[in-house]
Amino acid sequence: MKINSLLDTYREKLIIGRYSLSSIKNYCSAVQHFLTIYSVRYSDAEAISPDDIEKFVLWKKNVHKVSASHQTTILSSIVKFYQLLYNKNLNLKHLFPKRYESALPKVLTKEEVKKLLDITKNLKHKAILTTIYACGLRLSEALALKITDIKFADAVVVIIDSKGKKDRIVNLPPKLMELLRSYYREYSPREYLFEGQSGGSYSKRSVQQILKNALRDAHIISDATVHTLRHSYAAHLLENGTDLKIIKDLLGHSNIKTTEIYTHITDISKIKIKSPLESL
Repeated sequence: MKINSLLDTYREKLIIGRYSLSSIKNYCSAVQHFLTIYSVRYSDAEAISPDDIEKFVLWKKNVHKVSASHQTTILSSIVKFYQLLYNKNLNLKHLFPKRYESALPKVLTKEEVKKLLDITKNLKHKAILTTIYACGLRLSEALALKITDIKFADAVVVIIDSKGKKDRIVNLPPKLMELLRSYYREYSPREYLFEGQSGGSYSKRSVQQILKNALRDAHIISDATVHTLRHSYAAHLLENGTDLKIIKDLLGHSNIKTTEIYTHITDISKIKIKSPLESL
């Protein structure tokens, strides 16, 4: 089975279909693992049966303990693979999770976020973490930001082609604006807002390590991830009295029900709407 050739063709078709870079990466990774497992038994990917796919998914669930969302990604990638390469519409609806885990998102308190940002002395590291929190960004969105996406004159940040193929605009609070100006002066990024030493966008793994170090140095005992900063942004906006529909748009959610989960973890106080960064 020529796995690399199949993946190249699959990737090209996803690109033509204008899937996001993160979706293409996740889909190709899932299909690569799937094909690698069955390449021992089959020389042709088309010979893999729906029963084989079901066994693969069951194995991933029981042995690898994949989450419901990851199971959905695996199945979606396989269905799309056979659809695009072999024009086959697999009926695998029964394998998709009927219910998702309803675990509430983890958030940090305002005091913890302030402590986290204050303890981060490296200017680039501070700018990255602050931008993610102050704008409620996904990590992939923050690292995809280009210099031209920061509109100082209008005090907004434009997020291009985010999850769900949507663009959106979020506020650029004064504190972040001041921090980014200082960051610009010291690092002079050329294309991306946050660039690696050799150019190109900063790596996800590096940002994750930055947060891990900050949590340790700030003596915050938490299994928080970079995405926790986005959850914290939403929860703190809600505490500040921001309307749920506005938060939905700021986060780029397609459905208000996704945003409503923050009402279960937040005490809502009706005060003037402002960026949570400004209250640190």
